[in-house]
Amino acid sequence: MSTQKEPSKANVIWATFIVVVLSIIIGNAFLAVNTIRGLSQTQNSLDNTSMLTSAIEKLHLSVVQAESGQRGYLLTEKSDYLVPYYDALEQLESQTEHVKSLSSEINGQAERIALLLSLVDQKEIELKKTVNLAQNNKERSALYLVNTDKGRELYKKIRLAVNEIQDREMLFKVSHFSKLAKIKNEAKITFVITAVTSGLLIIGMFVLTRLNLRNAAQYRAELEKQNETLANKVTERTQELTLYSDELSRSNRELEEFAFVASHDLQEPLRKIQAFSDRLETMFKDELGEKGMDYIARMKNAAQRMSNLINDLLEFSRITTRGKNFVDTDLNNVLNDILSDLEIAIKESNAQVNVGDMPIIQADPSQMQQLFLNLISNAVKFRHPEQQPVINIEHIKTSEFSEGHNTEVCWQIITVKDNGIGFSPDYADKIFVPFQRLHGRSQYKGTGIGLSVCRRIVERHGGTITAQSNMGEGASFIIKLPVESELFTLQGEA
Repeated sequence: MSTQKEPSKANVIWATFIVVVLSIIIGNAFLAVNTIRGLSQTQNSLDNTSMLTSAIEKLHLSVVQAESGQRGYLLTEKSDYLVPYYDALEQLESQTEHVKSLSSEINGQAERIALLLSLVDQKEIELKKTVNLAQNNKERSALYLVNTDKGRELYKKIRLAVNEIQDREMLFKVSHFSKLAKIKNEAKITFVITAVTSGLLIIGMFVLTRLNLRNAAQYRAELEKQNETLANKVTERTQELTLYSDELSRSNRELEEFAFVASHDLQEPLRKIQAFSDRLETMFKDELGEKGMDYIARMKNAAQRMSNLINDLLEFSRITTRGKNFVDTDLNNVLNDILSDLEIAIKESNAQVNVGDMPIIQADPSQMQQLFLNLISNAVKFRHPEQQPVINIEHIKTSEFSEGHNTEVCWQIITVKDNGIGFSPDYADKIFVPFQRLHGRSQYKGTGIGLSVCRRIVERHGGTITAQSNMGEGASFIIKLPVESELFTLQGEA
């Protein structure tokens, strides 16, 4: 009992420790992921606001540059001032698209940026209009437009919009820098927690390992003691089994000797009963009368059934005790011999027997003969009176994984199928029990031991036999035999 409790206790301790370790690891991972996510989000927000502030500032500078070039050209009429003017206009287009592609996390900032872009578009139209008038020799009209202060008002609005956007972005940036500093402090705390818990885990693992080694040593010592006790018991049991095996061998020899005695001594009285009943029937037929003759007929039938029963029992008992060695057996030749032996019964019943290509297997030829003789005879016997019997014998080869041999095992599957009277599925296993009859003797003759003989033959060959049927729909007998001769031999010797 102590050896069972120790491993169980150790398992509980280790399971608890593993749960704690996993919980700590998951907790640390959760803290680390949250910290990294916070840092990443904050950094992305700072990058976005910096990009937006820079783009807005460049857009503002381009507007200032374009306006300076415009005013210089209008005042001096020198085309040199148009170079920065055109450069600024060209930059305005790309900068406007760049600003549109950016976004802000501040509420209402998108509307302010849209207003700024609208003012920049108006300013760009005003700049182009005045320069075009001046280039078309309409300087007075251009100066008139400039002196209306419309352009100056537009620039003031642009500057106010730029300042408002940048001020809000600056406040947003300051708040996120504070948040970033806070997250960094939390990351330091997380690192400290992780380091402390990792150290505790290492210490705990070291302690548990020491305890486990000590318990394992104690358990191993106890196990060695129990193994020694078990080895002594196995030695004693082996001696008992050896004695039992010798006794079983002696009993088998006695059983075989009994079978020989039964074959002679039990059959002899039956033969005398049959002989004297024949003489009574022949010599005193008239004196006995009809009733006496009926008694004699019943006595003869009973003696014959008794003789058949003894022969079947002897045949059933000799399957393993009198079986021959397994050799290469061509089932095609076996079935041809059986069909030749049953030729008269097949013709009388007008049966049709279809035999597929059969394999060559390692088997006891005489027992294979007996196996298929019983199955085909039953198929001919248990037929519909008004229907032609059709018997199909087919073969396939298949393979499946065997846990007992831990490998793929190939099997020969032979099916004997008929269209006879069939039987209820409830009797699929019972029909292989000795003396199990599904019909009365008046309907179908036999002792009810034929299928039991079939099963013992198949089992001796390392296989199985099963039956499938429904009432009135015929029956199928599936024989499953291993392909490997080693499996045949082992099963046969067993």
